[in-house]
Amino acid sequence: MSFAEEALLAVRKTLQEVLSGRPSPALSFSDPRFNEHCGIFVTLKKHGELRGCIGLVRGVEPLSQAISEMAVAAATHDPRFPPVKLDELSAINIEISVLTPMVKVADISDIKIGRDGLMLQYRGHSGLLLPQVPVEWNWDVEEFLENLCHKAGLPPGSHLQPGATLLKFSADIFSEDSHSSV
Repeated sequence: MSFAEEALLAVRKTLQEVLSGRPSPALSFSDPRFNEHCGIFVTLKKHGELRGCIGLVRGVEPLSQAISEMAVAAATHDPRFPPVKLDELSAINIEISVLTPMVKVADISDIKIGRDGLMLQYRGHSGLLLPQVPVEWNWDVEEFLENLCHKAGLPPGSHLQPGATLLKFSADIFSEDSHSSV
């Protein structure tokens, strides 16, 4: 079984148990990547529409632990949505993004749509958009940056302000619909 298949199965199994009112299952993994500490996001979509997305920007624990925690958080703690119910689970498509370490953007021209995700930090605000988001919305780099500022609760152009930190990263992205990497 591939890393992607193991990860997707772990999320599906965790959600099945937790949404049934049982504790998170004890999971075991064969792929050594699950011992790595890296950022991870779990995205849930229902009929192609976002239903929950929560993650860790940086690896604070092994992926083997973080993946279950983020699965439960995406299903039950995303403040934009009511908690996912068990009877919805069969209609949910799971997508997992395993992040690379973040690096400072030296120049806006270094940002590549489809490869880079972005994170903006400025005056106590922060926002993050995964690499697949501008592709899904057909944004160019300017629209990507504008929406990143909006996500951070900041006015457009805030990424250019002195003291603003703009970071980029890439991700291995895979879903139950299709296995792809960005």
